Amino acid sequence: MPVQISTIKTDAFEMDYIRFGAGKTPFVILPGLSVQSVMGAAELIAKDYGQLAEAFTVYVFDRRRELPDTYTVHEMAMDTAAAVQALGLEHINLFGASQGGMIAMELTIAFPQLVDKLVLGSTSACVGEGQYRIIEDWIRLAREENAEELYLTFGEAVYPRQTFEQFRGLLIEAAKTVTNADLERFAVLAGGMHGFDISDQLGKINCPVLVIGAKDDRVLGADAAETIGKYLTHSSDLEMHLYEGCGHAAYDTAPDYKERIRRFLLK
Repeated sequence: MPVQISTIKTDAFEMDYIRFGAGKTPFVILPGLSVQSVMGAAELIAKDYGQLAEAFTVYVFDRRRELPDTYTVHEMAMDTAAAVQALGLEHINLFGASQGGMIAMELTIAFPQLVDKLVLGSTSACVGEGQYRIIEDWIRLAREENAEELYLTFGEAVYPRQTFEQFRGLLIEAAKTVTNADLERFAVLAGGMHGFDISDQLGKINCPVLVIGAKDDRVLGADAAETIGKYLTHSSDLEMHLYEGCGHAAYDTAPDYKERIRRFLLK
C-alpha cells in the first residue's frame, strides 16, 4: 500500500503527517505520547490500519515540529485543527489514542462542525495528580537523558506484563536510537498533560462517539473510559467497550481493535 509522509506548513508552524488509503471519507488518527515520532513507523501503521484504507483516506498527524517551552493539550488540539483545515479536510472521522484522545476531545469541542464521528482509545478527560505521577517519572528520566530506562518504564506501564517481557529486548534496542532532542521533545509533550481537565466540557460533544478502554489500564486508570462516558451526555450515539488483559496500549495489543473501529465508523 502506498504511504506518503508529508509536511503541512501554516503561518505558525509545520507538522508532519502520514497519508494512505483511497476512500472518500477522511479518517484522522492522533497517536498517543511516544518517545520518538511515529513518522518512522509509517509503513507499520499503514499495515495495522489496512482494513480501513479501502473505505477511508487515512491521515496520521504528529505534533508540531518546533515546540514551545511549554505546550498544553489545548494548544496541541488547536494546532492539529489548524493542520487539518489547512489540508482542506472536512467532516472527518477522528480517532485519538491516549494523549491523542485528549487532543481529539479538545478539537471536537472547539470545532464540532469538523468531526462527524469520534473514537477515543485509552484516554481520560482529566489527568489527576495520581495519574500525573507516572508521567512525571517519565519526564524525569527524559530530562536525565536515560533513554533505556525511559523506554523500559514506559513499556512496562502501557503493555501487559507478558507483552512487555516479549518486547523488552526491542525496547532496549530502540532506546539506542533516541537522541537528546527526542528526549527533550518527549518531556515537553508529556508535561502538557499536567492539570488537564475537560470533564465539564464533554457535554458539548454531540456527534457519535466510541469509547474504548482497558480494565487493566495502569497509566490513566481502569475507570477513565467510564468517566468519559458519564460526561458525554449529548452524544447522539455512544458506544463503549472495555478490554481485559490488553493494558493501556489496547490499541496495539487487542486483535479486534481496528475492526471494532471500522464497524463503528461504517454503521
